[in-house]
Amino acid sequence: MVLPNKYAMSLEENIFIAKRILVDSVYQQANLEGIGVTFVDTQDILNNINVGTLSPTEISKVCCLRDGWDYLLSHIDSPTDLIFIENLHEIVARFDVPYQYLGKLREDDVIISGTKWRPELPEADKIFHKLNSVPDQNHMTDHALELGLWLMRCQPFKDGNKRIGSYVINKILIQNGCGIFNVPVKLDGKFKQYLVDFYETNDPDFLKQWIFEHCMDGTHEI
Repeated sequence: MVLPNKYAMSLEENIFIAKRILVDSVYQQANLEGIGVTFVDTQDILNNINVGTLSPTEISKVCCLRDGWDYLLSHIDSPTDLIFIENLHEIVARFDVPYQYLGKLREDDVIISGTKWRPELPEADKIFHKLNSVPDQNHMTDHALELGLWLMRCQPFKDGNKRIGSYVINKILIQNGCGIFNVPVKLDGKFKQYLVDFYETNDPDFLKQWIFEHCMDGTHEI
């Protein structure tokens, strides 16, 4: 199944929207990562206001998500290649994995909550070629979701792979004026279950369609 594009914006319009809803994007990403932060808490953290209900580590992780968006938008014209995701991982996972593993492809197995399925060890050449595949320019939304979900499933790093996949989806969407991907907090549970189902079956069609219907935002809908 190949999805059509849902939105048709200019690059400038899409960047403007991404910046305008940045707090909401970080808020939703944080909750997806298990950080029980409110929208107001997120807004305060990004405005450098102390939030006493969260631990210093939780606050730092929220800031990492913001920094990931800053890196994405400042490199919007750069290739979405292996160097990009390695640098991005150093930013967004710096409070989740030991320093020596930041930006490094994993060399041992990982355990994924909710399933006994295990991904193979990542191969740099395979990831390089996947990231550099030439997409159909008329179906960039489908390409973004395919690539981002593939990265989540192959688990190239020791941790933070869902975040990396999400940023890659958004980078490709924004580059092509196709909108923003965010999982609404109320749909966290469904997304995680559908993601596990995808891990086990390697069939992304249902999850792609569900994301298309429930997790995309933008203007100038087609």
